[in-house]
Amino acid sequence: MSVTVRFAPSPTGRIHIGNVRPALFNYLFAQKQGGNYVLRFDDTDKARSTKEFADSIEQDLAWLGIKPNRIERQSERFALYDAAADKLKAEGLLYACYETADELERRRNRARALGKPPVYDRAGLKYTEEQIAKFKEEGRTAHWRFKLPNHPEGDPFTFQRTEVHWDDVIRGKQTVDLASMSDPVLIRGDGSYLYTLPSIVDDADMGITHVIRGEDHVANTGVQIAIFEALGSKVPEFGHHNLLTTIDGEGLSKRSGALSIASLREAGYEPMAVNSLAVLTGTSHAVEPAKDMQALAEMLDFGGISKSAAKFDPAEVGQLTAKIVHGLSFEEAKERADALGLPIEPLLWAAVQENCNTLADIAVWEQVVRGNVTPLVGEDDKEFIETAKGLLPAAPFDETSWGTWTKAVKEATGRKGKGLFMPLRKAVTGLDHGPDLKKLLPLIGHQNTLDRLS
Repeated sequence: MSVTVRFAPSPTGRIHIGNVRPALFNYLFAQKQGGNYVLRFDDTDKARSTKEFADSIEQDLAWLGIKPNRIERQSERFALYDAAADKLKAEGLLYACYETADELERRRNRARALGKPPVYDRAGLKYTEEQIAKFKEEGRTAHWRFKLPNHPEGDPFTFQRTEVHWDDVIRGKQTVDLASMSDPVLIRGDGSYLYTLPSIVDDADMGITHVIRGEDHVANTGVQIAIFEALGSKVPEFGHHNLLTTIDGEGLSKRSGALSIASLREAGYEPMAVNSLAVLTGTSHAVEPAKDMQALAEMLDFGGISKSAAKFDPAEVGQLTAKIVHGLSFEEAKERADALGLPIEPLLWAAVQENCNTLADIAVWEQVVRGNVTPLVGEDDKEFIETAKGLLPAAPFDETSWGTWTKAVKEATGRKGKGLFMPLRKAVTGLDHGPDLKKLLPLIGHQNTLDRLS
């Protein structure tokens, strides 16, 4: 059976670089194995899920180079979840509970005070018809819990150690004790599904072979394996990677907009810089820009993923982007510049490439070469610039013109080093930094240079 993986975002906000880590791990794993990639929107939360956010997620993934083999929406699959819930209810594995949040918290606190684990005591299995009628009179609605297989047969009120084992494709051998957990709520009091049941039903129905996700789901895996087995479904393989955090160890939030993919794209960063940072941070591989997705897939090694949090510096996105841009051939740069509507030609690219931190910077240097520039001439340099103007070589300029000019100015004024070169650069380009003027001056041309010195 071929590998099939999924990325299941909730379309309740814009995805950020932390969300992209599992999206990429799954995609690259599928690419490496010749498998399939499912983009599955967890949009069962009708109040918060929007088409706008779903569209933005598709756009962000496409910009990164992630191409799903199929797209599914959980909001279109409720009949399957209802059928699974009915099956579990009929087998006595999904039972109704009426406690309020305050009542449950008081029970947990009481259990802690007695030195007991704060797990749900399955009071819902003991309700009499009179109690249920009273709950309904009070306006309470039932939430539904899955009865974990963590007790002797026929005695659900005695919890016994019940280990669930799996060989995690990233973390190795894992064990979870179901007796340490409360029966999970699968259906809320308003009848809506929590993430767990729809996800399991879909994984089984879509033939998901590997579930690769963040380490914050490790404890949930034992519960989910139990539900897979209760539904008679094949259990997929699981892999749990470390999570991306900021340098300060803070988690990323979709609501905060932290490093959203949209903002990174708008800032002009390269998609492979984002991909490389999201995948390689927190692994044994050096964080370097991969040329393309195939190259990044070859770098991906689950065995090299650290067990500790993957801290990253947002500034690295810019650094990796600059490395990628500096390595582009003119043909590669032109194809992408044309798509962005940016001006570019071979001589300009050769002159300014090393000074472009993003491809969009080509427009800055196009303006310096052919646009209106405000010269930066300090009061102390006005006489110097006037002298330099009179020594400007004749047209047309070539790559020897800058050297000829500065040599003549040096001999006439006695200036050298930064005191010679910087005032000329600032007058001609309007900037105190930039490409080698040996290459840039011929592009600016004699008349533009003369005008800026006036």
